[in-house]
Amino acid sequence: MQNSTDTKFLEDVEVMTDTASTCQLIVWNDEVNTFDWVIETLMEVCGHSFEQAEQCSLFIHFKGKYAVKEGEYDKLKPLCEAILERGINATVEETVS
Repeated sequence: MQNSTDTKFLEDVEVMTDTASTCQLIVWNDEVNTFDWVIETLMEVCGHSFEQAEQCSLFIHFKGKYAVKEGEYDKLKPLCEAILERGINATVEETVS
């Protein structure tokens, strides 16, 4: 008779990855700033083409807000501050996945 003492172990391993959280630069609608000013701002601050900026401004107007850019917080924060300096409401928010 043969006695088997082979034992198998299963081990759970958690792997942590260091990823930068993705954020969105949100521009909010108001009743003060013109379409032209918002379009010009998005082109100059965010590097949008005229068509992109125009589309974003329409979304902002009809939806109340729109994410005009996505990326890391440290890259979006200066853009947000530049938009705020022009009198347009903007925030940087973490993307919920």
